Amino acid sequence: MATTIPNNRTVAIVGRPNVGKSALFNRLAGMRISIVHDMPGVTRDRITAECRKVEPPFRIMDTGGIGASIDDGFDVQVRAEAEIAVEAAEVILFVVDAREGITAIDQVLADFLRKSGKKVLLAVNKVDTDRQAGASGDFTSFGFEQTVEVSAEHGKGVGDLARLLDEALPEAAEPKEDNEDGEEADPPLPVLKIAIVGRPNVGKSSLVNAIIEDERTIVSDVAGTTRDSVDIPYERRGQPYLLIDTAGIRRRRGRADSVEAFSIDRAESAIRRADLCALVIDAANGITSQDRKIGRLILKERKPCIIVLNKFDLYHPDGPFSARWELLSQEAAQELFFLEYAPFVAVSAKEGNYLKKMFQAIERVHHAAQNELGTGMLNRILREALLKNPPPAKSGRRFNLLYAVWKKRRGDHVDSIPVPHFILFANRANLISDSYERYLENQLRDQLPLEGLPISFEIRSRGK
Repeated sequence: MATTIPNNRTVAIVGRPNVGKSALFNRLAGMRISIVHDMPGVTRDRITAECRKVEPPFRIMDTGGIGASIDDGFDVQVRAEAEIAVEAAEVILFVVDAREGITAIDQVLADFLRKSGKKVLLAVNKVDTDRQAGASGDFTSFGFEQTVEVSAEHGKGVGDLARLLDEALPEAAEPKEDNEDGEEADPPLPVLKIAIVGRPNVGKSSLVNAIIEDERTIVSDVAGTTRDSVDIPYERRGQPYLLIDTAGIRRRRGRADSVEAFSIDRAESAIRRADLCALVIDAANGITSQDRKIGRLILKERKPCIIVLNKFDLYHPDGPFSARWELLSQEAAQELFFLEYAPFVAVSAKEGNYLKKMFQAIERVHHAAQNELGTGMLNRILREALLKNPPPAKSGRRFNLLYAVWKKRRGDHVDSIPVPHFILFANRANLISDSYERYLENQLRDQLPLEGLPISFEIRSRGK
């Protein structure tokens, strides 16, 4: 279960492009999250993570570089992203480059940060050798009280930096153990990690913006605007979520550069670390081979899933709602037949329509995962299925089920939505075919609330 970090424990990392903000962010997070590349303007959105180098932990927020134009026209939006991050944080980590010294943009940023009224800690990055020690003296003219020399590339000074940030942040409030009636308070709900995945330009970032009612991720008609996976905390009806807005997944042979290649890897990683995947489809343009490929990746990772049919407002817009929905759901079911366990939801991110249905589907999947069938009931369902349609014989022998148990599998990073895994003890494991496994799966789905959940079988032979 993820630990909830108070909102007053947030650090925003800001600085001009290419001073090493993302590399420093990754060091503080203890993992590779932000894209690190020597191309200015790679990080365009706010990306959040937890820094657990101190106790209690705090939240860190990476931002796009401020103050330098980016060749594809995103500089105004990137500056807005950073300004929002500054507004949302209690402490600002201002990163500069020791090798290049003070630039005009650094000076403008220093003035901007002093006027923000927030606590500012100056990190002089790229102090990679002992000969470069003392480079922070050049930046004393900025007038910030605390300065620390670090090397994000080599990890030097990062521990000291984390301790200084912890000292600058407010203390975490002690959790209340009792409610107003003197009874023990309910434990906090687990954070559900929802990966918003899909091919480029299907409206993933627009969907996230519509959900949180905030222009938090950059939205553009240019395919591939979101280059990194952006973690966005969100709460709805008391349930905490982490929305993971991912870069659009393209066919690998169509990659434009190494940044896009890493973006695809980040999106695939987001699928693996998510509790549930929301596969976003462009309903207006129809389901493509790339949509199916991403769906198969979700299936391969055995992830709970819902399918979000976006741009429903553009799908046969002149027809009646019921007829449009029936036709669209039939098309989606046919094209994505291998994800038959995933419920469909039609939305319009641009118009903000039907978003409630998306979360209703997520709640149904989450609720289904918490149910667990008794062993007796499970064995009764399976035995009735075998009697109704006996398995075919192989070489004169037939598969015989001795006993079955339900085991909920939990991945390395997934605790909130466990996936059901059925262990079947039988006379011989090699006597059951893939088609008969699918038959047993369908029988279980007919009688159990398993909406949105992949299920799997493990067949064990008697005596082994």
